[in-house]
Order: sequence, then structure tokens, then C-alpha cells
Amino acid sequence: MMETADKTDQLFRLIALGDHEAFKALYYDFFAPLCVFARRYVEAAEDCEDVVQETFYRIWKKRKELSVDTSARHFLMISVRNACLDFLRHKEATNRWAEQWQEERGEADTSALYTTFELEQLLEDALAKLPEPVASTFRRNRFDGKTYAEIAAEKQISVKTVESYMTKALKFLRVELKDYLPLLAVFIG
Repeated sequence: MMETADKTDQLFRLIALGDHEAFKALYYDFFAPLCVFARRYVEAAEDCEDVVQETFYRIWKKRKELSVDTSARHFLMISVRNACLDFLRHKEATNRWAEQWQEERGEADTSALYTTFELEQLLEDALAKLPEPVASTFRRNRFDGKTYAEIAAEKQISVKTVESYMTKALKFLRVELKDYLPLLAVFIG
């Protein structure tokens, strides 16, 4: 048992130095057991996997600032427990907000539900009302995942102009699609 704890602590030290192989070893050693542990808090197995995956992502992302004062095993369990609790709080808040939004609008029937296609069509209709450079800049950023710098280079305009176009598009869309904002948040943020 002590040998395993020492190995795990050593992996954390190597991860702090950016060692990918150490991170892979930690991941493969602990992913499945941490998913089982997460099931104490979160019901769906897929959600448990997502929570554990996110925990490992955060560990890698913050590897240089990571300070493990306890055993590495304990640190992983506490990290997953906290991530599960955050997940549950977020899920509860989202559910409360959705119920409140539905109650305020009095739309309990299924006619209030929109398919992804319908939401995309609403967004496309709104974008059609914008000047083409503004609409195409928005599409390249939000649909194609291009950065402002990439868009600026493609269009041979400044990054500031791209920022201006995005600001204009977002302001317009927030007004134009105000009744659908919660459903379109993924597109217009």
C-alpha cells in the first residue's frame, strides 16, 4: 500500500513538471476507480465519467500551481467529490432556472419546445438582417470556431474590426432573439 502511495505521489511530482507519460499513468490507474467513487454522488454513469474527466483536465491545466498537501490518492478523491458537488449544484440551478423560465412564460405544453433545426433557423433569419460582413464574421467565429485573429487574417481586416463586428452582432441578436436566449445561449453566449 505504501509503495502505491509513493508511486502516485511521484506521478504528481512528474506531472507538475509537464510529464505526459506520468499523467497518462495516473489517468489509467485512477479513472475507473474515481468513476465508481463519483457514483456515490452522481447517478448517471456518463455524468460520473464527465466529472472525472473534467477533474483530470483541471489537474493537467493547473499542474504547475498544484499543491498536494495530503496523499495524492486523497487529493484525487477530494477533487472528484468537489467536482461532483459542483456538478450537482449546477444541475439543480439549471433545473430551477428552466422551471422558472417555463412558469413565467406559461409554456408547459410541448408547442413551446423547439428543435435544434428550428433554433438554428431562427438564428439564421436574424443573421440575415445584419450586414454581410458582420453576419459572416459571427458565423466564422461561432460556427466554424475561428479566432478573431484568424478571421482578421482571412478577411484582411484588423482584429479590432472583427471585435467591432462581433459586438454589433451579439447586441443585435440579444435584442432580436430575446425570447429564445436561454435556448440559443450556446450560439450567441
